[in-house]
Amino acid sequence: MRALDWIILIATIGGITIYGYKRVQRAKDASSYFHSQTLRWPTIGLSIMATQASAITFLSTPGQGYEDGLRFVQFYFGLPLAMIVISAVFVPIYQRLRVRTAYEYLEHRFDARVRYFGAVSFLIQRGLATGISIYAPAIILSSILGWSLALTNFGIGIIVITYTVLGGTEVVSETQKQQMIVMMLGLVLALGLAIASLPASVSIPDAFHLAGALGRVNPVSFKLDFENRYNFWSGITGGFFLALSYFGTDQSQVQRYLSGKSVTEMRLGLLFNGIFKIPMQFLILLIGVMVFVSYLFVQPPMFWNQAALTRAQERGAAGELDQLQARHTQAWQSRKDAALAYVTALDADETARDTSALRLRDTESALKQVHRETQTFVSKSLSGPEMKDTDYVFLEFVLRSVPTGLIGLLIAVIMCAAMSSIASELSALGSTTTLDLFLKLRKTPLSEAQGLRWSKLFTALWGVVAIGFASFAALVDNLIEAVNILGSLFYGTTLGLFLVGFGLRWIRATAVLISAGVAQSLVLYLFFATKLGFLWFNVIGSSCVVVLAVALQLVLPKRV
Repeated sequence: MRALDWIILIATIGGITIYGYKRVQRAKDASSYFHSQTLRWPTIGLSIMATQASAITFLSTPGQGYEDGLRFVQFYFGLPLAMIVISAVFVPIYQRLRVRTAYEYLEHRFDARVRYFGAVSFLIQRGLATGISIYAPAIILSSILGWSLALTNFGIGIIVITYTVLGGTEVVSETQKQQMIVMMLGLVLALGLAIASLPASVSIPDAFHLAGALGRVNPVSFKLDFENRYNFWSGITGGFFLALSYFGTDQSQVQRYLSGKSVTEMRLGLLFNGIFKIPMQFLILLIGVMVFVSYLFVQPPMFWNQAALTRAQERGAAGELDQLQARHTQAWQSRKDAALAYVTALDADETARDTSALRLRDTESALKQVHRETQTFVSKSLSGPEMKDTDYVFLEFVLRSVPTGLIGLLIAVIMCAAMSSIASELSALGSTTTLDLFLKLRKTPLSEAQGLRWSKLFTALWGVVAIGFASFAALVDNLIEAVNILGSLFYGTTLGLFLVGFGLRWIRATAVLISAGVAQSLVLYLFFATKLGFLWFNVIGSSCVVVLAVALQLVLPKRV
């Protein structure tokens, strides 16, 4: 990046952070540190979106669109329905009981054991997911500055820990509102730049025809396939249960709307997210699709992770890499010629269009084969697991194709997303540890000042743990999928606890606790032993808890 890019990047991130701190008063006790109850619905809605829209969203989702097209958007089809249910059922109950964490409700309804189960499940999956959230922006800085990924993980983690510990939930939410506005502007800019990079002879309709011929325009599939991760049925059912659990029981999200001034403000913030989330994700995927089309006419890198390719080149056989590069250039040139021929054939008869589309797909397959062989070369040369590189697609596009100044703005968008998401996650981890475990298990009470110090300490400690988890994030395939798979392993079981609590008042703690343990074991078994699409884990986990709890309560003594 040039000096102007750095100026824009630092000014954007620094300005938003300073603005957030100036807008709110500092927390003076643990309650206000985690639970402000002062926010209006626009701040709640944007904060909820910013918490979910991490750097992973802006790095990995365009790569998902580049590699797999638009079908990932089906993942979110159940989200609007979940927002309605949470607004109608969850919010009034939380507000009436004046809980500070979602898991506090479980003790009101059952007992402390169930609260501990829910809290510990959250801490495990969210602690791991936060590590992946730190790893995502580290990809950016390590690529730009040439730093080691481990050092960059550590640096980003320390910065965000400091930012979060000094703030509290109100500062995090107020800052996220500004960060989300910058993110949306950056998305529109990125889409415009991707379209502008197309050749003058290729119109926007031509671009969609090209993407469609190569399987990238595939937003909805009604085919019921339980091993297919993304189709309408998995999105509207599994996606509904995942969203219901994430937004209704995950403290990183619950904490956002529990800080609202009233039930009305909370509901409006949730419904705002339900309305705008799908269009935002579609836009991000569309950016990836347009980047894919632009690289039909401009030669893409042979391997998107350029730093890894350079290291592999230094350690591997140079002759083998030279041969791969020559084959890659030849395959890309063939694909480019086929793409231009296909655009010309769009004005011809159907036979000519079909023939040119078939040739285009053949050249795409040849280029993919070279890419797979390059992945194997890199993995073999670095003596590590197979290296995936789709998370680097959008970053490489920005660094190669975007004008000076705008690079800084788009990197700021990704860094804003990282800061907002990581801050929310660390704050939620700290609040859950403090309120659901530490203060419950501690026999002697604490003063407000002591409670605030412990809250900040636990928030910082979870940041250190997340940095450790970030070191292993390179082992996953696609970051956006990894986060959602990780959540799906735990969310269904947790949601089942709340569904029993809300709807089956005659079921007691022991029955639901045993059911949750069995359901969690079943989900983990299915994950390791089958190829079932991960969205179905949410349906299976929650259903298992409900059905088994009913059955157990019928045979257990009524007082148990």
